[in-house]
Amino acid sequence: MPIPILDGPEEIAAALREAILGAIPDAGIDVMPNSPGHFEIRVTSKSFAGQTMVQQQQRVYAAIKHLMAGDAAPVHAIDRLRTSVD
Repeated sequence: MPIPILDGPEEIAAALREAILGAIPDAGIDVMPNSPGHFEIRVTSKSFAGQTMVQQQQRVYAAIKHLMAGDAAPVHAIDRLRTSVD
């Protein structure tokens, strides 16, 4: 998947939400921009039931990896990722 050209933290946050929803359709998602390219994400989903926190977070990172790939990636870091069963 090519890296989209995104302008500003709110547009990048929206792209993060969209990517997570594409992989976890029932997710409740909060994305908070921090410093440029850094974000905090909270994801709740019934589909996380029975999964360890590591497995839950791996699913989220897999969904957003295209936004973190390469030197010109719009997302440089996820400062905090919290997942839970809804």
